[in-house]
Amino acid sequence: MSLNLLEVGALDWIQANLRCGFLDWFLPKITVLGDGGIFWILFSLLLLLIPRTRKLGLVCAVSLIIDVVLCNGLLKPLVARTRPYDVNPDVILLVSKPSDYSFPSGHAAASFTVAGALFFGKSKLWIPAGILSVIIGLSRLYLYVHYPTDVICGAILGVLFGYLGALLTRRILSEIKKRREKKAQE
Repeated sequence: MSLNLLEVGALDWIQANLRCGFLDWFLPKITVLGDGGIFWILFSLLLLLIPRTRKLGLVCAVSLIIDVVLCNGLLKPLVARTRPYDVNPDVILLVSKPSDYSFPSGHAAASFTVAGALFFGKSKLWIPAGILSVIIGLSRLYLYVHYPTDVICGAILGVLFGYLGALLTRRILSEIKKRREKKAQE
């Protein structure tokens, strides 16, 4: 049995056993927070506007840039995995069909990118961001627009992108500080 069939089986199980009126109403509203990463972009901008959280906002923004380039720009077109609703066209979708490829989940990647950036940026905000990320990831399965491995890999990649963003931001800020100190000494 192929991985796709196993994963479709898991998604079908969710449809048969977890579908209910509340989740049919709630999860489409939650999943929208991951659309285009807009919630996470606005969150990062908010952090950038507040002097006390500006560095943290920069970590989030740099991490999201890494995410969009590697996840959406490189991996999705390279892997070109079809969506589960294309494999099982009988499923009734509660959201409009995404137009891009399935792997990895961009919603999960962007969400976990910011949660990871917050964690590696040493902010306790990673906890609510992490909880929201998990709910967004699960919503993608419930809504039948991603396979489980799309969401799992998106989450793993997101944490990695958050780490890389934190690392790169520290190096950039350190270099800026060195240049300023050198300029001040001249």
